[in-house]
Amino acid sequence: MRPFIALAIVLAAGSLVAAKDFPLDKLDLQKIVQGWGSTKAGRSVDNNPLRIGGKEFSSGIGTHASSRFYIELGGQARRFRAFVGVDDECLGTSATIKFLVYGDGKKLWESGILRPAMAPVPVDVKLAGVDVLLLMVTGGGDNINYDHADWASARIDMIDGVPVALSAPREEAVILTPKPGPKPRLTGPRIVGTRPGNPFIHRITATGKRPLHFQATGLPEGLTLNEATGDIRGSSTIRGTARVRIVATNAEGTDERTLRIETGDQICLTPPLGWNSWNCWALSIDDAKVRAAADSVVKSGLADHGWTYINIDDAWEIKPDGSDPDATGPARDENGLIICNSKFPDMKGLTDYVHGQGLKIGIYSSPGRLTCAGYEATYGREAEDAQLWADWGFDYIKYDWCSYGKIARDQSREELMKPYQVMRSVLDQVPRDIVYSLCQYGMGEVWEWGAQVGGNCWRTTGDIVDTWDSMAGIGFDQAGKEQHASPGHWNDPDMLVVGYVGWGPNLHPSRLTPNEQYTHISLWCLLASPLLIGCDLARLDDFTLSLLTNDEVLDVNQDPLGRQARRVQSSNETQVWAKEMEDGSLAVGLFNLGELQADVEVSLETLGVSGNQRVRDLWRQQDLETATESIAHKVPRHGVVLVRLWGERK
Repeated sequence: MRPFIALAIVLAAGSLVAAKDFPLDKLDLQKIVQGWGSTKAGRSVDNNPLRIGGKEFSSGIGTHASSRFYIELGGQARRFRAFVGVDDECLGTSATIKFLVYGDGKKLWESGILRPAMAPVPVDVKLAGVDVLLLMVTGGGDNINYDHADWASARIDMIDGVPVALSAPREEAVILTPKPGPKPRLTGPRIVGTRPGNPFIHRITATGKRPLHFQATGLPEGLTLNEATGDIRGSSTIRGTARVRIVATNAEGTDERTLRIETGDQICLTPPLGWNSWNCWALSIDDAKVRAAADSVVKSGLADHGWTYINIDDAWEIKPDGSDPDATGPARDENGLIICNSKFPDMKGLTDYVHGQGLKIGIYSSPGRLTCAGYEATYGREAEDAQLWADWGFDYIKYDWCSYGKIARDQSREELMKPYQVMRSVLDQVPRDIVYSLCQYGMGEVWEWGAQVGGNCWRTTGDIVDTWDSMAGIGFDQAGKEQHASPGHWNDPDMLVVGYVGWGPNLHPSRLTPNEQYTHISLWCLLASPLLIGCDLARLDDFTLSLLTNDEVLDVNQDPLGRQARRVQSSNETQVWAKEMEDGSLAVGLFNLGELQADVEVSLETLGVSGNQRVRDLWRQQDLETATESIAHKVPRHGVVLVRLWGERK
């Protein structure tokens, strides 16, 4: 027998006998966990022949970042060899990929950042004594779009036995946050803004055993409180700051604090908290699903923690080309007013329903002629649409660039700003407070001019998906943008991807691990980002609900000072971020971006504080040992420790 024939596994007398040089594509590839698509033997992730830098390979596997492949070797392997790179089917794209090889948790090799058209990179890693091999692909730090990664001609040289594909280890979804007790605890923002004369609605939120009784002392003239629900409604015409003493009482006790109501020119004084329809329902959204989302926010208790907005994304309009299965008539009436499709038969009735729950509601459009999904948009009808949204009772508008790219003359900052200035000018004329959310994916450094065009928040990035590379690439790329955030003006790194998501009726649990989800929520709160849940609220499990209802974590996001965290320390695989709080404390996130548990330590000097510091673990809601010189914690793979410090500031 020629030696290379021994590559096959020989099944004899009920036992496996392995030979040398075992091809990777003969293993159980279904064990691979990856960010998009499925792994294929001898083919790319798009089912084409494996090609890297113009060279075709007859064997290997095509996968997609992020991916992990665990292989049991039992200490019987000599080496791993392959050629790696971005598959040629991604030529002309912005793909960036990094390949890594781990043995028993120790990094043995990495490729550095690879891009389309680069020559295949040879891999030759010694594996003597290694029990478990991990082959990993990550994105290059931007996103995972087009990150089609090939392990070409990949093979393991075995001394004896055969390599066996293993399922990726699963993290236990540990709930760190204790449930609220029976006594009242006031939650939510401590400051809210309104414009003089506009309708005002604010729900005082609190946890504790129901029924609760609410009181408010010092309300501005024109505002009244429903003592049973905590809803404050009315209209305030006198400019200035009202320091309202609010009290929540039940049979177990009382809680009280001050709510500042600012009547003036600015709204959205803390980042919006709510839900958006796109990441779970996409084009299948309808009136019933919006009502159900509002019901779920209340029934689940999310509303008791300050979650307020119920936002409709694309597909409530009509497609003007006549292809809309939910409409048979024109997209606008004889007066130029936009018409809803049949899925939304009574938009005013819908907003009244949501407001009746003490919540607020948002809508979606584009400055172009069409929305992203091809529905009627707002170009040339800005005044009519803004007035109609106000008449319907909407409190939030997501204004998505979409087809305006066909109208803009170029990508100059002037052209990027223009459509958003137009909409701002008409929003200023309608008698309603409408949060203005710019969605144009960070083009032209929007964080530098979003406030100038009157935006309350602006997307700083492309769309997020529920993978580590997407979430971490977006979130940790916000460093340096903190100088452009302030009350009423927020950087927005996109929606939350926890719970059941899927961009349409076919949903799946978030692919983020539990630790990655703790990182996601912690980082977005430190970033003072709008928090918009994107999952099916009817399928909230206890773990997801615990992520979204930790009031000490949400307080970091809702702090009235309105500072965005800055990155104060960074290494190859760990980062530390710090956020100044109104009471003089400091919220600090210790993050591990690496593949193994890491010791993360930061000195008090680096944090800009001195002397003894009281330290509190925000997720566990527990006080830790006083810090005198530094904070140090063991942080799991892709995990976080989120703390808050009280003490002297330099």
